[in-house]
Amino acid sequence: MKGDTKVERKGDRELVVTRTFDAPAHIVFEAWTKPELFRRWWVPKSAGMTLLSCELDVRTGGGYRLEFSHPQFPNPMVFFGKYSEVIPDARMVWTNEEEGGGNVTTLTFEEKGGKTRVVLHELYPSKEACDATLEMDEAWHEQFAQLDKLLSTLT
Repeated sequence: MKGDTKVERKGDRELVVTRTFDAPAHIVFEAWTKPELFRRWWVPKSAGMTLLSCELDVRTGGGYRLEFSHPQFPNPMVFFGKYSEVIPDARMVWTNEEEGGGNVTTLTFEEKGGKTRVVLHELYPSKEACDATLEMDEAWHEQFAQLDKLLSTLT
């Protein structure tokens, strides 16, 4: 565990990231669902990437599309998927479809005493895909620290 973000592997194909934020659930939910907020914290600053576009249609049956550039890659990288479940301020489930049969992400928001515990659960299609994500463990710590900083400006 580094800082307040906890990254745990659960079995061969599952990863769980947990952090408690000092903000109510509706504000944390907005940071995940409003493009103008999402783009301010999602990309780890140390990654050298730029978020070129951010389309979020956060509703059950809606979708998302994120396009990034990176100095090491000649073409932009595109990530996209669909929201299979959205319960405002409580839960979101989405697919990651860019690699065909990608991972499924479940995000929950648990508010208590004005703080919100966020639990992000990812189920990967293979052990190798989960292993590859764990190599980027630092990104979760940095992203959630960036989210924490943004939330401090919104409350």
